[in-house]
Amino acid sequence: MTVTDPKHWLYHRTPRQWLTLGRQELERGRAAFSQRDRKGALTCCRRAAGMALNGVLATQSVPDLAYGQTYMDHVLALQSDLGVPERVRSAAQLLVQTPLPGASIVVLRTIGSDERIVEATRDVLAHCYAMVIKSEPDPDDSDEALQPSE
Repeated sequence: MTVTDPKHWLYHRTPRQWLTLGRQELERGRAAFSQRDRKGALTCCRRAAGMALNGVLATQSVPDLAYGQTYMDHVLALQSDLGVPERVRSAAQLLVQTPLPGASIVVLRTIGSDERIVEATRDVLAHCYAMVIKSEPDPDDSDEALQPSE
């Protein structure tokens, strides 16, 4: 789908632009983890997943109302969407259920747990990328480009 309404919350960007924004947000999240800003990192990862999901929703002429309009609404809906692979639902569940640091509960975090958040976000982004590509193949892609070079 092309940009049809620059004032619309979803259609003011193309699906591929939403994917790009999601990847950029994930990189901000990774940078925040490396600086031990876990609250900022988790927020960026959730936002990255939501942006990528906007890309999927933007391929639809009428967006799935179950996914709501906010990035967090999207991730919440994804965790229970039986139409997506279990790994993607589990990734969304991890993003939703991981508590933000600074809450009344003290959560011990490790580099490994931080990497699981990043990997979960990557799983959601990979799923979204596949869905967008499936719905609107790039006209520049051709079968010839997929052939090994000699």
